Amino acid sequence: MEPDSPRNPTQRKQDTLARLHHDLDAWVASADRDGHPYLVPLSFLWDSTAFILATAESSPTARNLRSSGRVRMSVGTTRDVVLIDGSVETFSRETVPGDLADAFAAKLWDARVGTTRYAYFRVTPRRIQAWREENEIAGRDLMRDGRWLV
Repeated sequence: MEPDSPRNPTQRKQDTLARLHHDLDAWVASADRDGHPYLVPLSFLWDSTAFILATAESSPTARNLRSSGRVRMSVGTTRDVVLIDGSVETFSRETVPGDLADAFAAKLWDARVGTTRYAYFRVTPRRIQAWREENEIAGRDLMRDGRWLV
């Protein structure tokens, strides 16, 4: 099977932003203080500048994100992937900005209610890469140091 022609950088960025706005779930990778990796699927909201995640306050992911302040996320399939490296800001149920929690609830679910206590995490992307096939590996960086290259 012949791979699709590589996309130009502008089209690749447009496709990536469309995926971030419409997809619901990402693989979220974190590590504990000893460097042991932890990978979980989490729903996300992309607000055009950052990702919003929520997970149980007592979960390994929440502990890792709080302590390291860093995360790696993956959206899409292995044949059309977006990789995100980001810095993390943590909010409790009490400290989460209302507009952030309201937007998350409108797209996904309201993590402020129920018996399980959830923490919110705002992930500001520092690096975003996207590619479909080997022919898009070159130029896969769309964002570096928090700045769009395209």
